[in-house]
Amino acid sequence: MTSTVSTSAGSTAQVGTAVARVAQLTDQVYAALREVRDATVTALRDSLGAAPAPVVADLAALRPLLWRRLGALIAGIGFIAAPGLLADAPWYLEWWQENPSGRPVQLLRDLDPSSSAFYDYTHWDWYTGPQAGVEHTICGPYVDYLCTDEYSLTLSVPVTVSGAFLGVAAADVFVRRFEAAVLPALREIPGPAFLTNAEGRVVASTTARWITGAAYRGAPGFTAHPIRDLPLSLVAADT
Repeated sequence: MTSTVSTSAGSTAQVGTAVARVAQLTDQVYAALREVRDATVTALRDSLGAAPAPVVADLAALRPLLWRRLGALIAGIGFIAAPGLLADAPWYLEWWQENPSGRPVQLLRDLDPSSSAFYDYTHWDWYTGPQAGVEHTICGPYVDYLCTDEYSLTLSVPVTVSGAFLGVAAADVFVRRFEAAVLPALREIPGPAFLTNAEGRVVASTTARWITGAAYRGAPGFTAHPIRDLPLSLVAADT
């Protein structure tokens, strides 16, 4: 009996440590996104609701901040404008990505609604979540064919002024980097353990039964542990 209680208590502590590690990593990304949000509001505030309306050039002030936040977990970061926000670009992304060979590169997409290659970003979960008022959205894991061709997560927050939705601050995190950062804590948990998103898709795992990207729909002997208010859970075998 004593051994069973000890093992259970140890497992609970290790699960708590892993939950805290995941929260810490996502906090790092969301802290960067809150900086982007604040900087965007500062850059646009004077021209909102006035003439002339905000323009693309106003967002150039964000670039030093975006460049500094690239690296470590964040592979891409920026502000995605609500359609019609900017006078000279009805659709626009101030989005920058890592460039292993040197200076960050700006993501350029076809934002002409009349084009067959038009990139309508308003349909993506990382946009619709913040637009609906969700403070912490996590989209993925998914293969990011539009930007990096990497298995990725996109984290995002709404950008608003006086209740008016201006757009989204978002960041891309490569799943392989996120896994490398959380797996040491997951491996301390006795038995299989893995992270899932709100749809039950596995984000990182210590078991071949549920590999990254697999769908988890619940199983006997496993318990899901919520990670604060995030759309993530840590699933671990009961002990």
